[in-house]
Amino acid sequence: MGKRGPKPREAIAREWNSDLAYCVGLIATDGCLYNDGRHISFVSADIQLIKLFKNLMKLSNRIGYKVGNSSGRRCPHIQFGNVGFYKWLLGIGLTPRKSLTLGALSIPSKYFIDFARGCFDGDGTIYSYMDPRWANSHMFYVSFTSASKLFIDWFRDKTTNTLGISGHISSTENFYQLRFAKEESLVLISKMYYSKKVPCLERKRQKIRNILKIHRRIQLENPRTFLKKTAEI
Repeated sequence: MGKRGPKPREAIAREWNSDLAYCVGLIATDGCLYNDGRHISFVSADIQLIKLFKNLMKLSNRIGYKVGNSSGRRCPHIQFGNVGFYKWLLGIGLTPRKSLTLGALSIPSKYFIDFARGCFDGDGTIYSYMDPRWANSHMFYVSFTSASKLFIDWFRDKTTNTLGISGHISSTENFYQLRFAKEESLVLISKMYYSKKVPCLERKRQKIRNILKIHRRIQLENPRTFLKKTAEI
């Protein structure tokens, strides 16, 4: 019986499409390029997101567990090696040890919204509350967080140029946050979830659905409110 040859290297797409742009958004937020010039990893507290990433990237690697940098708990992650894809990521602006130095990325405008959805599923959030100062005032915000001011500034410029929304940047001691208020959030949500079939973190999409349900109910209950059609995601 002859010797087995080396395992064929997996081919990873390096031509832009919506799924790749989404995965780049995940890597830009919760991914890591190792210093060896070959290996990339992606970690998330949500196993569904790890499985989705693995499927979209067409990886055969096993899903493992590692201690998260901030949570201190074991989180699912996937690691894979591909020199060509690693160099491609470097070419669009990603680097090892990127958290503080991440800046502008070469994302085609056509696929920026998919990239943005990946960033949202990685380090984004949405929250809502009833403002006690006014009756039936339901407020909600979509926000993106990064330790790099350069990245947040670039991301804001891209949303302004491609979507016509600018948001507001605030900062804490360690992080910068780009936050979009309700009207701009509605624009962003409708663009990010342009189809019910787009790949995404289901937990966050369901949270958005719940918030939009409250928003529509309040609109219907308040006759003075101009009823606007909201995204069906």
